[in-house]
Amino acid sequence: MNDTKSETRRLILASGSPRRRELLRRIGVTFEVVPADIDETIPPGISAVDAVRMLARRKAEAVAEQYRQHLVLGADTTVVLGSGADERILGKPVDDEDAAAMLKMLRGGTHLVHSGYALCCMDDDTFVEGVASTEVELADIDDEAIAAYVATGEPRDKAGGYAIQGIASMFVKSIAGSYSNVVGLPLAEVVDELKRCGVWRPDLLRNE
Repeated sequence: MNDTKSETRRLILASGSPRRRELLRRIGVTFEVVPADIDETIPPGISAVDAVRMLARRKAEAVAEQYRQHLVLGADTTVVLGSGADERILGKPVDDEDAAAMLKMLRGGTHLVHSGYALCCMDDDTFVEGVASTEVELADIDDEAIAAYVATGEPRDKAGGYAIQGIASMFVKSIAGSYSNVVGLPLAEVVDELKRCGVWRPDLLRNE
């Protein structure tokens, strides 16, 4: 890309997630998608909150190095069971068997969903980051329902093995916190930052 100083600063989403793209479209912003190519390995001993913050920052910075005058949004979401020393991070399942195992761990109880977000622009030294957390309670799903759900293919690229905005909504008994955070991007927090950066304005909202 050959940027010039005369170009208007654009918003770039450093993620290939279709859920994050849809959330941004809903609030009316114009953006480009440039998925970050980074190592997403989580170092041993790091907390889930620190992990999503770290990965969101790495994604944003990796893309911002190539698009220095533009505003880049990075995000990372994970599902967490337990807390403290017993905290267990559930990322995207490696296969259908792994997805089923995750759902069996989560069923009949509550877990946390953490999303880290980072906005940066290299040319004007813009950098903000944060983490939002939501508590989700799942029904006590039986093995047959889990197998049927996994067979739909929906869990395959979803942290924790389920999509709250999809078929899995039938399993969700309650949430405490941001719904969009569970989908993959905490909109209330991100919109506040986009407003400060001049990217989002109320007049962008319109009926389709």
